[in-house]
Amino acid sequence: MHAQARATLDRLHRAARADYWKISRGIPAVLWGLLRGRGVEPSLIPYLDTAFIPVTRASGQFIFQVALAARARHIVEFGSSYGISTIYLAAAARQNQGRVIGSEINPAKHAKATAHIQEAELQDIVEIRLGDALQTLADVPDGVDFVLLDGWKNLYLPMLNLLLPKLAPGAIIVADNIHTFRRALRPYVERMQAPGSGFFSVTVPIGEGMEFSTRIGS
Repeated sequence: MHAQARATLDRLHRAARADYWKISRGIPAVLWGLLRGRGVEPSLIPYLDTAFIPVTRASGQFIFQVALAARARHIVEFGSSYGISTIYLAAAARQNQGRVIGSEINPAKHAKATAHIQEAELQDIVEIRLGDALQTLADVPDGVDFVLLDGWKNLYLPMLNLLLPKLAPGAIIVADNIHTFRRALRPYVERMQAPGSGFFSVTVPIGEGMEFSTRIGS
């Protein structure tokens, strides 16, 4: 990873520490929502609009090293937020002579992510598409060999179904926040770990829990 990308990541991880205070203000709303049968995410929406909600340093290093070792060249990311995870992926893609296509539905976050990618000097190999990922990522080219799922949790399965025809044999899918959102992501984990799923899949205890899945067959 080149020096400017490391420096940008260090700065952004420090800035993201304020997320704990922003999100903690939503705890009463979350508890009230749970009592009314709502999930965690809908109750937190008002408190997440200005939050980084990034991958942890450990998770970022993990996806960087996996993408690098797998020689991933066609990388897709669902949920770029402020671009921290995107920088980890792009740093690997640069060394693999590849590209990253990201997605972000929040216009303010999209603008920030774009600026952070430029700060990291990775803008030549990254495209972050603004809008609903089920639409903006529908036309990604075939041959995707690495996917990071880190957006709204109820969309992990729809995103999987959308991208499945685009995946190369042996493609890797990493889904974040498996431990944080156990209930919401249980259907996704069960789908990936089921016999005959077309994937080898295991939950990795890194960061907030990551489902690591490798496509088998064609």
